Amino acid sequence: MPVPKRRTSKTRKAKRRTHQRAAMPTTVGCDNCGNNIKPHQVCKHCGFYKSKKVVDIKEK
Repeated sequence: MPVPKRRTSKTRKAKRRTHQRAAMPTTVGCDNCGNNIKPHQVCKHCGFYKSKKVVDIKEK
């Protein structure tokens, strides 16, 4: 098996890994209440999806 001749430096390793980061989740504003939600999901705060009431939300 081939073995590296020299140790990989911290800088070289960091340069190679610059693209391995977590992406920010995409969010959109709810049409009814304006809260940030994931796209194509029912709003957890008001229960609306595409400006239509889908789910009844019970208040605490």
